[in-house]
Amino acid sequence: MAKPAGHHVFNAFRGALIGTAEAVPGVSGGTVALITGVYEKLIGGAGHLTSALRMGASDLPRGRGSARARAELRSVDWTVLLPLLVGMAVALVLAAKLIAPLVEEHPQSAYALFFGLVLASLWVPYSGSGQRWTVGNYVLCAVVAAGAFTLTGLPPGEMPTHPVVVALSGSIAICALVLPGISGSFLLLTMGLYEPTIDAVNERDFGYLAAFALGCVLGLALFVKLLKWLLENHHHMTLVVMTGLMAGSLRALWPWQDDDRGLLAPSGSVGLSLALFALGAAVVIGVLVVEHRAQRKQAGEPAAAAKRGRHART
Repeated sequence: MAKPAGHHVFNAFRGALIGTAEAVPGVSGGTVALITGVYEKLIGGAGHLTSALRMGASDLPRGRGSARARAELRSVDWTVLLPLLVGMAVALVLAAKLIAPLVEEHPQSAYALFFGLVLASLWVPYSGSGQRWTVGNYVLCAVVAAGAFTLTGLPPGEMPTHPVVVALSGSIAICALVLPGISGSFLLLTMGLYEPTIDAVNERDFGYLAAFALGCVLGLALFVKLLKWLLENHHHMTLVVMTGLMAGSLRALWPWQDDDRGLLAPSGSVGLSLALFALGAAVVIGVLVVEHRAQRKQAGEPAAAAKRGRHART
């Protein structure tokens, strides 16, 4: 059955939220995908898509046809993936132009908002596996959180904008895009390539963007298959690790930091920061409530239909 137009628009809006998040250092697009309920659908679709490309590249030159590649493409839920990708691409370009400068001008307020958003979203991977956490799970989560905390405390560096370096940075950043917690733009900032990448988007530097896109494709092809396999075969443990990554990476969003990412005590407009922190958390809670009600409604419709069918047969 065809999906209604509103469904596509809503998925494009979800993609726009993910793309906007990726333009802000410290905020992971994967985190937003988790919050909006499309994370596993996105990873699954990307996994089938990369498999189709790999099979097509290997089968066609050998005269084996395109049957395997077409089968993988048919497994992709295009009604979800296409609107998501369109929304992500449009929002990323606009956010690089509009939102990134606001974050640079008002970092304390921006990070207070995002800190509350990510903190509240920890509930999604924590509760998403459907299994009770063991002591070992909490220990693993704490170890992963400590690693993410250390990584996000590294001071910004500088790297040359050589095409090979740009491609390598793209492959690393795209892994962070699909992994909740660690932000791809934050890793670019750590490598000293965040501003050159934003400038390349704004100035349409297609040479730089082509090298970056090539790295993204290669990184995505390798990493997304691994992540898809982990979600299918070790779902609970994967979400435990994701929870730790998101918790540890909150350091990157602490509103009070020096230029070398050293943590400072709250100062300045503390009241405003706390209000924005509460607003960010409230947004996530509201999204989760709406998502929960929508799921309950979808689960109730088949039951109601079955009940009506039984009454009709009586």
